[in-house]
Amino acid sequence: MELKAIVYTSNTGYTAQYAALLAKKTGLHAYTLDEALGKLPDGAEIIYMGWIMAGKIQGFITALKRYQVAAVCGVGMNPTGAQLTVVRQANGLHEDMPVFTLQGGLNMDKLHGFKRLILKIMGGSMGRQLMAKQDRTPEEDAILDMFRNGGDRVSMQNLKDVVSWYEQETGKKL
Repeated sequence: MELKAIVYTSNTGYTAQYAALLAKKTGLHAYTLDEALGKLPDGAEIIYMGWIMAGKIQGFITALKRYQVAAVCGVGMNPTGAQLTVVRQANGLHEDMPVFTLQGGLNMDKLHGFKRLILKIMGGSMGRQLMAKQDRTPEEDAILDMFRNGGDRVSMQNLKDVVSWYEQETGKKL
């Protein structure tokens, strides 16, 4: 395997933060999808990172049409490692495709228009349901906290499974 780069699409900056952390750890260059379209040749092997909306990893289809995607990372509000089945199904990803979900964050000030409205509605509805629930899981508590307080959950720790995969695939110890 000869990975050429990390390619990403970011909406509020959390995916860009993860791309920068992974680039620093691996030595790969990180490009936004728009930058990559002008700099990487068709068929280049990449790690793709995109933000999740309704289970869909944004920009993934465009990247897949142009590059050889070796692994996919979806960044959303759910805890790292959550909703892998939902993300696989929503994006039509086969079981042999390495898929990782990473908890990013929520900053309502960075959202605009339709996306902001949807998250406000969803946050209110989901927040009421979770508040009424007596036996919330730690994952549900994390989501409730995210909707109530926002915040940035990006960390190198959340990338540990991605880094392990990278080491295994490339034979490089980071």
